[in-house]
Amino acid sequence: MSHLTPPRQLPDADASAPDRAAGTSPAPTETETESAATETESAATETESNASSHEDPTDEGAEAGARGEDPEETGDPEEAEEAGETTGPLPAADADEPAPEDDEPPTGHATPEEESEPASQATGSGRFGRFGRFSRIGWTGWIGRHPRTAAGVRVGTSVLAGAFVLGAILVPDRLDRFSFQNFLRLPVEVLYLAIVLLALPSKARRITAAVAGTLLGLSTVLKCLDMGFYQTLARPFDLVFDWVLLTDAADWVKDSFGHTGEVLAVVGVIVLLIAVLVLSALAMVRLANVLDRHRSTAVTTTLVLGTVWITCFSLSVQFAGVPFATKGYSQFLANRVQYVRDGLGDADVFKKQLAVDAYADTPSDQLLTGLRGKDVLFTFIESYGRVAIDDPAMAPEIDATLNEGNARLKSAGFAAQSGWLRSPVTGAGSWLAHSTFLSGLWIKNQQRYRTLTTGDHATLTSYFQKTGAWRTVGIVPGVRKSWPEGKYFGLDHIYDSTHLGYEGPYFSWTPVPDQFSLEAFQKLEHGKKNRDPIMAEIILASSHNPWSPIAHIIDWKDLGNGKIFYKIKKEGTNPTEVWKSAKSVRTEYRKAIQYSLDSLTQWMQRYGDDNTVLVFLGDHQPVPTVTGGSTSRDVPITIVARDPKVLDRVAGWGWTDGLKPADNAPEWAMNQFRDRFLKAFGPQS
Repeated sequence: MSHLTPPRQLPDADASAPDRAAGTSPAPTETETESAATETESAATETESNASSHEDPTDEGAEAGARGEDPEETGDPEEAEEAGETTGPLPAADADEPAPEDDEPPTGHATPEEESEPASQATGSGRFGRFGRFSRIGWTGWIGRHPRTAAGVRVGTSVLAGAFVLGAILVPDRLDRFSFQNFLRLPVEVLYLAIVLLALPSKARRITAAVAGTLLGLSTVLKCLDMGFYQTLARPFDLVFDWVLLTDAADWVKDSFGHTGEVLAVVGVIVLLIAVLVLSALAMVRLANVLDRHRSTAVTTTLVLGTVWITCFSLSVQFAGVPFATKGYSQFLANRVQYVRDGLGDADVFKKQLAVDAYADTPSDQLLTGLRGKDVLFTFIESYGRVAIDDPAMAPEIDATLNEGNARLKSAGFAAQSGWLRSPVTGAGSWLAHSTFLSGLWIKNQQRYRTLTTGDHATLTSYFQKTGAWRTVGIVPGVRKSWPEGKYFGLDHIYDSTHLGYEGPYFSWTPVPDQFSLEAFQKLEHGKKNRDPIMAEIILASSHNPWSPIAHIIDWKDLGNGKIFYKIKKEGTNPTEVWKSAKSVRTEYRKAIQYSLDSLTQWMQRYGDDNTVLVFLGDHQPVPTVTGGSTSRDVPITIVARDPKVLDRVAGWGWTDGLKPADNAPEWAMNQFRDRFLKAFGPQS
């Protein structure tokens, strides 16, 4: 019989029978013997049936008794663990050990009186239900059978919880700051948490730990976002303005790695977010319980570590150049709060700037008089940054491309001058750079962009439209959705990716190769006869991240409807392979910039004339993977014209002759270009 089986209940003795203990009881008769045996066998059968059915609420008490536990004790598995740590688990009885056959129930087994108690009393609490009870029994029973393993699990779980919390506090928000030494520091925030948790009563301690853990998890997620933004935009995630960019990021993943890649990325991010929040909260609660169970040791340790932190902080103790005593997490939170406050207050600052326009009251007949009768093309080359010209690994090839382009233009009678502009963004955010260049305002975030494009502040392109002397058009192959901002920028007609006649493939993010976009502009606008002068904003997108695969120059006569690019795409590289190596990424970036420059200079040589004025520039630097952590936001800008009078107007700018600006060429903020250009080509010049 199992040790879990309740003791047999013998039939009640006859009250009138003599006491057997006195030794005077007569021997039972045969009939009485048979009756007693039958009743005993029936009671044993009924008892065994009850034991196997799990319906008797006293089973738990019996099992608890077998382990030496009080059947009245209540608590969850965590409390059972604590009890185990205090008293130590008792060895479990052998499952096949027979029950004692004495009249008195063995120690630890339920008595008949206990069996008659309600189920809630037998288990200590009715809130667990049947399955909750037996789950608890199984857990605590496992602890009793494997005390060393259970102790190891408890210690290991506590160590992992501590490592998780410590790591979440110490982890930097930039990938380039990861180092082993950063995790060998003593953060003051850990000491603050220990003091607070030790000072609170039990219930408040658990609640505080759960809340603090959740907040720690949220800050960890924010650090992960910062890592991504620093890698892409060289700045932290903006909690006020950057939420819209998450959608753009998903679109970029879809364009680069397909719909399946997008779905997997989104699902992975959601799962990771939930996991971080849950694990952070559980880890903090676990540590709070450990502190409470070992209160004396925890208080002493906290005091010692507090003294160590104050001493090391005061003496600026460092190991491998990293301060040992740190309050970096508190500083991180303080910076984020200030960042949010600055963002919320930026709207009022920008409204004041928006109201200022030096040319708002200038009559239209006095605007851009130095360019009347000219076709003026403002062309942006995606991600064409200073790194392409200055970086030793790319400079030789880019120099060769610029020299070839310069020779090509000279052979067609063109001259050029180049300088530097400082973009408001880096890595991405082309539309912010475009609007900064055209509006003359510093458009550094999405809120400013929306405020600008929903107002009436004039842009360089809208001033061309205001004169009535130009037809204003936009060649924007990167636009694949409705773009109402086009009207704000003063464009009479917009050609997006669906209106250029392209029937070829996408090149990752790039919907239309640059060479085809320029040829489409020639066919749709520039090549028409008996037309008005054109002011065009042209976006060349082939050099957009991820730079794989990229097109290459083909004979302009073979472009057709673009289907020839299917073959060219197959010959290109795979972005998933390219992005495994920073060197490969930089190589493909350099090739993409060369393709864009070749497309533009060849178009000018082929279709430009005396009345063509080209202004081309980069919108921002590429991502840090390419720039190597450079903080420069400079981009090259060049003016190309055949008419010498055009370049004479900008002779005072101090720019460099040719397509490559010198290292010491003037550097302007990008928002300064609009007014300087209007002044140079106005009547006062």
